[in-house]
Order: sequence, then C-alpha cells, then structure tokens
Amino acid sequence: MNISPLQQERLKYSPKLPGMLRNGIAEICVKEGEETASVADQEKIKALFPNTYGKKEITFAKGQNTSAPKKQVVGVILSGGQAPGGHNVVCGLYDALKATNKENVLYGFKGGPSGLLEDDYLIFDDEYIDQFRNTGGFDIIGSGRTKLETEEQFAVAAEVCKKHGITAIVIIGGDDSNTNAAVLAEYFAAHNTGVQVIGCPKTIDGDLKNEDIECSFGFDTATKTYSELIGNIERDANSAKKYWHFIKVMGRSASHVALECALETQPNICLISEEVAAKKMSLAQITNYIADAVEKRAAEGLNFGVAIIPEGVVEFVPEFSALIQEINELLAGNKAEAFNALKNWKEKFDFIDKGLSSKAMDVFKVLPEAIEQQLFLERDPHGNVQVSLIESEKLFSAMVKAELARRKANGTYKGKFSALHHFFGYEGRCAFPSNFDADYCYSLGYNAFMLIQYGYNGYLSKISNLSKPAEEWVAGGMPITKMMNMERRHGEDKPVIRKALVELDGKPFKYFEANRDTWAVKTCYTYPGAIQYYGPDSVCNLTTRTLALEKE
Repeated sequence: MNISPLQQERLKYSPKLPGMLRNGIAEICVKEGEETASVADQEKIKALFPNTYGKKEITFAKGQNTSAPKKQVVGVILSGGQAPGGHNVVCGLYDALKATNKENVLYGFKGGPSGLLEDDYLIFDDEYIDQFRNTGGFDIIGSGRTKLETEEQFAVAAEVCKKHGITAIVIIGGDDSNTNAAVLAEYFAAHNTGVQVIGCPKTIDGDLKNEDIECSFGFDTATKTYSELIGNIERDANSAKKYWHFIKVMGRSASHVALECALETQPNICLISEEVAAKKMSLAQITNYIADAVEKRAAEGLNFGVAIIPEGVVEFVPEFSALIQEINELLAGNKAEAFNALKNWKEKFDFIDKGLSSKAMDVFKVLPEAIEQQLFLERDPHGNVQVSLIESEKLFSAMVKAELARRKANGTYKGKFSALHHFFGYEGRCAFPSNFDADYCYSLGYNAFMLIQYGYNGYLSKISNLSKPAEEWVAGGMPITKMMNMERRHGEDKPVIRKALVELDGKPFKYFEANRDTWAVKTCYTYPGAIQYYGPDSVCNLTTRTLALEKE
C-alpha cells in the first residue's frame, strides 16, 4: 500500500491517555457516583428503560482492578457520518482488549449497524488495525445510517451476538446512534442476553454535548480544517479586495461549527441560527444585517468581506419554517404528481400562488427564483422539502445584492458588491485527526473497554476535563438515559438524546457577540493555518476556542 510521508509518521504517533488509564489494566478501579435521571420526562423515560434507567455515573481511578476476569468477544460499529478520529476509537478499544487478555476478540461489523443485522464482519488483528492508527475516515470497516429500532432488528442482533459468543457491542455515533444504543442495551438486558452495549460520542456538528460530554469527537479537527480554509479565503479577500465570500459550513441542527470557525478566524459576518430563532428574525432582517456591514465597509473603501452561514439557518427563520410547512401540505399525497405534470415554471408558480396563504406567498416572493425552484425539486422519502439542499449561502448573497441595488438607487450606497460562494462540509469529515482528536478518540475506545470489563450496559464512554493536558483528563462513564427526553418524531413520541444548541448566554457566544460589531466593519481576520502535529504545545495541542472559553 502506498502511503504519504505524513501518514507514515502519523502511524507512529502514540496517543496520550488520561493519567488514570496509563497504569495498566490491572491497576484501574471504579468509583461510583450518584444515581442519574433523564434531562426531562423522567417518568416516561424510566418506564421505557426499566432495566437501564437511573444507573450511577462512574469514574475510573488508580487502584486494584476488581472486575471479574473472563474472555471478552466485542463487536464494534461505526454509525452515521464520518468524523475524524473514528479509527482511533477502534484502535483504543482493540489495544485495551488485547492488553487485558490476548485471547479477547474484536469483531468489526461492516457498513454500520446493517453489518450486525447481516452478520457482515471482519475480525481485527494487529496487522490490519496498525494500518489505520491516527488516520482520518471510517474506511477501517465503513459506516452506515441503518437505525436499530425495531423488535425484529433487536432479535436478529441478539442471534448474531449469540452465534459469535459476543459479550458486548460498542456503537460509535451521534445522538441518534447513541439513542439506538440505549434502546438496544435495554432490549439485551430485558431478554437476559448477557450482551452489553456501550456508546461513544461522535459528531463534527458538536451538538452531542452536555454537562458530562464536553465535546464530541471530530469537532476539533473538522473546525480546524474549515478554519484553515476560511483563513485562506480571508487572506485572498484581503489581497484581491473585490469579493464578498459567502461560506456555508456544516451544522443543520446547531451552529457550533459556525461559531467555532468565527472565533478562530474573525470574519465580518457569522450568522448563529439559535440567535435567529430567539430573536424571530425574518429573512429581510438578516439581509439588512449583512447589507449594513457591506455598506459600512464600502464607506471605508473596503468592497470585500467574509460571511459564515450555518447550513441549517433557514430552518430557524420562523417565517421560512412556516413556508416550508405549507409547501409540504401543498404537495402532500397525489397533489405532487399534479404539480410535476405542469409544463413550465409559470404554470407551477400560479399553482403555488393559489395554494399558499398570502402570508406564506409574501415570503416566497422575496426569494430569488433559483431558490424558489429549489424548494420544489427533490423531496425526501416522506414527501417533504429537503431543507438541507437549500443553498443558503447563495440565498443570502442574492438577497443582499438586491437590497444593495435598492440602496444604490436611493443614493445611500455607493460601493461595489461581487459575491463568491463556498460550502465546506466533506472537506472536514475525514481529515487526519488533530493530536487532540487522536488522543481523545483513543481514550474513548480504551475507556469503552474498561466499561465492558466492569460489566456496564447502556453507558456512554466519557472523557472529561478536556481543556487540560491529557494527563489530567478524567475517564469514566454515564448512563445514556441521562441525556434523553421525549420528542415528537413522525407523529409519535420517541425517546431521543437531546441535541445541544449554541447557548446564547454561554461564554463562547458572549465573546463573539462582544466583538462581532468590530469585526463587521474592520478587517480583523486571523489565519489559523494548517493543523500542526509536531512542535510546541501552543500550536500542536490546542483545543477549540469554544472549549477553552467554556472552561475559563
């Protein structure tokens, strides 16, 4: 296999473990904390998880290992979208498993949860796993988005585990994947299968986060990758001095990525979806906010700038969400066929005009025609608008352009406005993990095996105190049910892990809020550059600005 010089060096990197996990498996003991309760809907969650609810949080410490020795056969699954560091979770799990007993076995189920259902797997050995240490991607076994949520699936999973003598399953995923892990753990406990389920917190979006989970893995690397690119664009904008760059970044449900990139690069504009929702901002208000910055910079002779747009911001605009709901109703059932049969956009526009309320139509008419048509193209499997496909960066640049044209006609704006567009998403999901993510992920995997060895079920692998050096990190576990509440999904109340949104009273947002008016008008760009793997801690072991501010 041909590999780059950097990959050769990264394969040699030895990830750092928390201090209490460095003493050897035989010298790790458990300290139990208080019993837990779910974040909301306690009685409903308790009723759904009678065997796994209310368990105690635990931490590992230096001391005599009191776990019962037995051969462990563990299965691991990568679930959902890729995130840098996933390979190191598997490597940490494998190393801890083999350090405990050379006879222990690790199965990797291929292609996500479907690999467990289809009994499609490989068995890891040293030669195979050593190819993936400290590398990006999920290609070690592949990933998938199959949900484990039905009794039939659970029964199949139990049979596959029984067939191979599997004692535990580790599911590496985001909020939905770990919700499924909790439900699977409850099923295994209720049916006395003897199989444990452990989750690991993964998502570059940063929304799997709470008082216990300080950071989901992959967020550090992804935001550093995007920030490098944004910094490069800022340097280009400041060199050419003639373009406004509208940059969409990943984060449909929350704006953690956008906020972190703004803290790293200090752009002129960064929209925060949660603030848009809290202030009930309209499309016109957002447009005017951006246009005001463009006009003020133009008055200083600065006809260029950078704006960061979160992927899901339009869903947080109340009037736009209402429009989407009406469009979904307009095309419900066989009405979509009648719409699609119309010959041209004029006929379709008339159909829309007659079907939407006047309030919704007023919003629709504000949109650029390309975005109007986008709303009526591809539907999801439930027949709804695929909001994630809306090019919000182009939407806002077009609306700003129109607003500036109006201001120019009125004589209030005399500058020039040319926009370029970017979307940074896949560029960050499989990057070489930063030292932080390499260390964090390896620790999560190593720690997951300790939870298995001590017999825990329905727990999430937890590493905390992450703003400190790795030596001071604290390893332990928490019941997944602690993070859960009930939400309405597809017409039914479902137990789910609550998504963490940007806290508008939190230190990271407050720092951004205190500085953004200056950044909007002045050119205050910072250039993070590429992720550094070697050198002083001040450049190669930095945590995110978000985490640093939160832990000040």
